[in-house]
Order: sequence, then structure tokens, then C-alpha cells
Amino acid sequence: MKLVPTAIQPIGPFFHFALTPGWESGDRSAGVMAGPETLGERITLRIRLLDRDAAPVTNGMLELWQADANGKYNHPADTQPKTADPNFHGFGRLATDDEGLCIFQTVKPGQVEGQAPHVNVTIFAPGLLRPVYTRLYFEGDPANASDQVLNLAPADRRPTLLARPAADPGTWHFDIYLQGPCETVFFDV
Repeated sequence: MKLVPTAIQPIGPFFHFALTPGWESGDRSAGVMAGPETLGERITLRIRLLDRDAAPVTNGMLELWQADANGKYNHPADTQPKTADPNFHGFGRLATDDEGLCIFQTVKPGQVEGQAPHVNVTIFAPGLLRPVYTRLYFEGDPANASDQVLNLAPADRRPTLLARPAADPGTWHFDIYLQGPCETVFFDV
């Protein structure tokens, strides 16, 4: 019997058909985290998922979880004496497009005790046996200097956790590199 080489088969993810409804039609509604009644500063997060060579990861998925504009999570485990915005659920999920891009419509999160405004990001991508986790912070926010989690990252690696403002007001860009010299800081949670 003669063996012939075959193409590499990545380990998933095969999320698009099951976890990101409407992806085949371009439905991006799962990226709209803030409705018309949501309180706070409206922002757009343009998040790109990239490989070590800065090529887009086109079959990945990103999940975002964040506090509302008052710094309160819409979750029973958040015991802060604040009232959660009932019009903000704080969760978004999108498949990456042909540019490795996901665009989320949300509000800038408020400060949670001991932490600067941030967005928790879960990444699912081909070749990952389990998701990886990172955070998106906002470049120039004065609370970044005292954030307990951000300061766990070495100073020279912290820029990989910072979203940068775009020319379009209210829009922030954040690139996630899965490997290589620009690799994003990931957290073991």
C-alpha cells in the first residue's frame, strides 16, 4: 500500500454554523451589545484576529464580556452596590470575517474597583484546543496605571492589551496576535 500525503486538517473551530447565527448572510447583530436605551458613551470596537505573520484569521470567533457604563456587570456574581443598566447585557459574539475582523457596538465600560475600564475577550481559533483569554484596555485612560490585572503584564508587553483610538470619534482599534513577536498577552483563567 502506497501512502500519499494529505492536506493538514486544523483542529476546528467550526463555530460559524452553530454559534454565530446568521454568519452566512452577514448578520452581525450578535455584535450589537448596546441598544438605544443603554446608558453611557457609545463606542465601536474594531477587533482583528491575526496570526504570527499578521495574516487575518478568517475562521475564528470572539466573545466579549464587559461591565456597563457604571462599572457593573449584569451578573449575579457582581455584588457591587451599584444597579446594573437593565438595557445592557454586556455580552457579544461574532465570527471573524475575511479580514479577521469583528465589529462590536457597545458602550465604554465603567471602572470596576481596582481595575481600569476594560473588555474581557475570549478567542476561539483554528488549532487552539481550548479558548484563550485576554483583555482590551483603552489607550490613554488614566486608570490604566493602577489596574491590578494590566500591571501583571511586563511593561514592554502592556501595549498588546491597549485599543487605540481611530480617526473616527468613538471608534477603537484592537489587534489580537495569536503568536509571534507581536503576540498579545493572554491570561490563564
